[in-house]
Amino acid sequence: MMELNLSRLDYLQTGTTSPNSMQLLPATGKKEQTNKVAVADHSGVVQCFGIKKKELQSVFKTLPSQVKLTRMELGGPPGGIRDRIFVCAHSEIRGFSKKGKQFLTFETNLTDPIKAVYVEGGELLVGSNYIYNRYTDCTDSAYYLCPDRISDVLCLPPDKTDGLLSVVACEDKMLRMIQDSEMIYEFEIGGSPSTTKLYEGTGGEEGDEVIYGTRDGKLGLAQLSRLLPSQKWEVSNDKQHGGILSLDHYDIYADGIQELIVSRDDGMIEIYGYDENDEPILRHHQTFAESVTSIRGGVVSAPGYDELVCTTYSGWVSSLTTEPESSSKIKTSMPSTPVSSHSSAEPVKAEQYVGINHDTLERIVRIKDEIEELQNKVAVERERYQSMAAQGNSISAVPHFQVNNKWRLSRADASYILSIEVHTAIDFILLQSDVPVDLLDVDRNQAVVSYSATSVEDGNYLLTTYRCQANATRIEIKVRSIEGQYGRLTAYIAPRLHPKVCCVNEFPIKPLSLHERTHKWDDTRPSNSLSLRGQFSLAEVHSWIAFCLPDVPDRAPPGEKITMTFASTFLNTQLECCYSAGEAVFTSDSVSTISILKDVLSKEATNKKIRLDMSYDISDSSVPHVLELIHPLLEEQLTLAKNVQLIDALKDLQVHETDVSFLSDDYKGILENADELKEKYQRQPCYLQRLYGIITDLFIDKYKFKGQNSKNKVPALMEVLDNYSLESLIAFFSRN
Repeated sequence: MMELNLSRLDYLQTGTTSPNSMQLLPATGKKEQTNKVAVADHSGVVQCFGIKKKELQSVFKTLPSQVKLTRMELGGPPGGIRDRIFVCAHSEIRGFSKKGKQFLTFETNLTDPIKAVYVEGGELLVGSNYIYNRYTDCTDSAYYLCPDRISDVLCLPPDKTDGLLSVVACEDKMLRMIQDSEMIYEFEIGGSPSTTKLYEGTGGEEGDEVIYGTRDGKLGLAQLSRLLPSQKWEVSNDKQHGGILSLDHYDIYADGIQELIVSRDDGMIEIYGYDENDEPILRHHQTFAESVTSIRGGVVSAPGYDELVCTTYSGWVSSLTTEPESSSKIKTSMPSTPVSSHSSAEPVKAEQYVGINHDTLERIVRIKDEIEELQNKVAVERERYQSMAAQGNSISAVPHFQVNNKWRLSRADASYILSIEVHTAIDFILLQSDVPVDLLDVDRNQAVVSYSATSVEDGNYLLTTYRCQANATRIEIKVRSIEGQYGRLTAYIAPRLHPKVCCVNEFPIKPLSLHERTHKWDDTRPSNSLSLRGQFSLAEVHSWIAFCLPDVPDRAPPGEKITMTFASTFLNTQLECCYSAGEAVFTSDSVSTISILKDVLSKEATNKKIRLDMSYDISDSSVPHVLELIHPLLEEQLTLAKNVQLIDALKDLQVHETDVSFLSDDYKGILENADELKEKYQRQPCYLQRLYGIITDLFIDKYKFKGQNSKNKVPALMEVLDNYSLESLIAFFSRN
């Protein structure tokens, strides 16, 4: 496999951008050999440009508007060239020709902002928060209300499928196939989808293969056949990279096989090759300093050289091109004077730019002229402001800045990943929490962390400052919460702006924060149940569940009776919520989960003055079952802690004894992997204490449902854990 060398080129900077808000217009005609780039931003501007003789030439640029543009798609006549630009502006669809003429302004009947749009001939497929609409020639022709938020929509190729079939990706880990206004079936995938794309742009041989990317960084291919939908492959996110924002197919290696191009919200760009394997293989990756919102493959800057054009959150339109750097030498006879006679910059010396051709030298001089002109303008305005300040007439305007933050649960290590991104450099971030949380190390985080003293009596459990390095616009923080203790984490974000300003963002820590939405239920497990009856509506009980659990939509799904299933990312226990107006039943194999729900729901109903009739059924066999789930985690952490404690002693022995061959294989393994063991132990602070706390809560909750106070027996439980074995722990639970 040939090595791919990609060089970065920055074309221009627009306003901040949303995912999939940039497209490459196809090259048409013999004279046109390169693609034009069209991009929409949050300032309401749509602009299109091309590159000719290394110069950026604008095709068109619209005026700014107060409505930000959040999505861009290309359309065209059925079977024709897709060269018409469609953008989303709140609930409006706007259409532009490749020359910039606006031919469509279509106000939909949606009240929520449009999240996704897809164009197929005269069909407009639109998805807002929960509603999917299809418009045929701007006339409403199909409608479907989804049970969860919509992430993306697309249409299978009509020439390969029977009728117009729409695929709606929803945040409840479902791809829903919709024909007209009816859902044909729904297909579960391994994560909450963030973006979708037809396989190789055509949907494969049958036209029913769809590539998807998830918020937790997984990548998969689903074959959405009418008869038997199936999962062809799924690539896990073992290295904990960011969520996927954009997908494309392009033959960047020029080997006749299209590669899969992926961009992520942590700035990672990946190129996957299919080769002869069913599952794609990572061939190449590069990293930007900020999230890459859109990526497309094409030829833009120079004919014959493929490149990947991308946009970042802050608005940079950049390219990773296969074109090698210019190696043509400048002749020594070139005069050492500026190329432009109007330039006021310093003379350009030939030896200063050896290896740069004449055209590039002209661009350098023009850019130096522009920089000097801007510096002069800044100096004049600074002097004017200072003179006004001296007279007491100055007014400092608060600078406006946007914050792109994400708060998502990571199943891999049962923690929350908080990513904060600003379109300008971040000065510092202050974190404050009113509940106990642990902060975990993040390899990509280069900020300096300092902890401040807190007052638990005042409800302040965490006060931490992250001081970012210069020009850092994005930061990731890992947080692990304790189930049963709920509140909020507050982030105070201060960018490097003058005058100094701060943006406050709050993130909820829910009572069952480490549970994730799933659609699987194991009937063979022992179960405990909690039943509620009272004068409450479906919307009220749904709001209680949304307060307790993540991944729950804001509004209740359609239907009179709702069932939702969850799984614990920490212990792999399960929970089922089945509720309707006036009745709710919660079933789980964990007594502690039922206990947390009982306490929280009682408090919420009391606050709203709703009387509840509660009943519960506790299974004694569920406790040993949960202890068996905890056993491998606890055994691993005890072994890790023991090995880390032995490292220093073994290293001292290695220093004093020249030959340590007499050591057992286990001790030799500890010495060989000492650094890795220490790093793993430091990466999971308080993990062992967290497991001890879960076991203690399980013990107290078991006997609380029996009407007994067992807190006085906790010291005896700690003695059993210090000399741990699964049999002795189960015996202690049964004996007491």
